[in-house]
Amino acid sequence: METTEKKKIDFKEFILNNALIIIILALIVGIIIVDPSFITNPRNIINILSQTATRLFIALGTGGLLILAGTDLSAGRIVGFTAAIAGALLQSSDFPQKFFPNIQGANIIFGLLAAIVIGAICGALNGFGVAYLKLHAFIASLGVQLAIFGILQLFIAANPYGPQPIGGFDEKYANLVRGGFKIPGTDLMFPYLIIYAAIASVIMWFIWNKTVLGKNMFAVGGNPEAAEVSGINVTKTIMVVFIISGIMYGLSGFLEGPRLGSVTTTTGEGYDLDAIEACLIGGVSFSGGIGTIPGIVLGSIILQVINYGLLYIGLNSYVQIIIKGILIILTVALDTRKRIKKK
Repeated sequence: METTEKKKIDFKEFILNNALIIIILALIVGIIIVDPSFITNPRNIINILSQTATRLFIALGTGGLLILAGTDLSAGRIVGFTAAIAGALLQSSDFPQKFFPNIQGANIIFGLLAAIVIGAICGALNGFGVAYLKLHAFIASLGVQLAIFGILQLFIAANPYGPQPIGGFDEKYANLVRGGFKIPGTDLMFPYLIIYAAIASVIMWFIWNKTVLGKNMFAVGGNPEAAEVSGINVTKTIMVVFIISGIMYGLSGFLEGPRLGSVTTTTGEGYDLDAIEACLIGGVSFSGGIGTIPGIVLGSIILQVINYGLLYIGLNSYVQIIIKGILIILTVALDTRKRIKKK
């Protein structure tokens, strides 16, 4: 009798602990049942990985902040702003409505550095608010988000030809992002974007697992008081992690403009929540101190599979937003439950 009751309790615990995985699998299986070509068409897999690539940069940056038990609501706006800056600097010479008409020729390195530097500055502003002003990351990043959004609107409105999307990118810049190499024996292209995302993931894995900064980051996220007592410079660690996150957003912005074809004031909107959701699905704890780069990569891919799949079967976009909202609530609730259980 006791054994049967124990089995029931164990089964209940199993369902609760794995509810997120069960729901995600149910969603994916449901998509495949509605349209089996979703999984059988290799082009869909390429598209999913390609669309995951730029979002993965954001998740890799946000993941470090979640490890610190923080968050970032400004990521999407920073991506949009850096995309606008890089895009304006790298428009084609013969584009009739150039943002900077006096700039002749596109210097891709300069555009890339501009996106990285601006992203790093935005990240530093967030870090300063958290590390020095002792603001909660939610409040600090919310303030930066609003400020960056305002600056982005002013920037696009400053176009000498009037407010309009920034497009007409230089061919080399566009090919660098949208290009790829042909997969032998098929008519498919393997996008460069996937390679860039893979390189970024390896670099971030090295930082997280093989450097002093990575060890300090996990220590601060797990217990900031104990980390400070052990001699770790908590303020410096927070600042550096925020700056790295800003750099990742800048890289995403540099790639996002050509991927979309143009940049507007809405570019990057909602990307921050997607990044947080991808990290949580990938096992990063909202309470800090727990998470892995492979988990973030997997979480980003899973989230994009769901997004792409729901769009593929023609589900209403509003329903997609509802599903994503439920997933966020569920991931945080399960993470909180596990943390309470450990105590």
